[in-house]
Amino acid sequence: MMHLEGSCHCGCVRFSVEAGEYLPFMRCYCSICRKTAGTGGYAINIGADHRTLKVMKGKRHLRIYQAQIADKKTGETRTSSGQRHFCGKCGTALWIWDPQWPDQVYPHASAIDTPLPKPPANCHVSLDSMASWVRVEGMAGDERYETFPAFSLKEWHERRVGNHPG
Repeated sequence: MMHLEGSCHCGCVRFSVEAGEYLPFMRCYCSICRKTAGTGGYAINIGADHRTLKVMKGKRHLRIYQAQIADKKTGETRTSSGQRHFCGKCGTALWIWDPQWPDQVYPHASAIDTPLPKPPANCHVSLDSMASWVRVEGMAGDERYETFPAFSLKEWHERRVGNHPG
């Protein structure tokens, strides 16, 4: 586990969390991540223990967005169970929490102030939703998936770097 501290751009919200999957490796190109937190056309989340999440400053400024997801085949929409937390003053995307996985929280790597190690590789996911202007950049041998893969952040870490990221 690694102790991480993070904040929003304007400094109104500060938080800390203990992370087991702290390598910023997975680049998500889905339209939700791209539009709510993507800087290069993708967002990078890391994995942490939700029970350790502490909002040290600015809880009153936190806002939650739950995306509307359209089924590509039927056209029907549903509300995502994922709760995207952001600063209501400056709009910085901070973390995602989903009641489907209540013990986990997924801070955006871009909101983390603690220095993070460079990952040995990147994993590019949801390429079928990638914006036309985005170029997938990375390292030779990076994994690429048209949709979101069936493995978790934790499983990727165990497979690629063992039980000790970084």
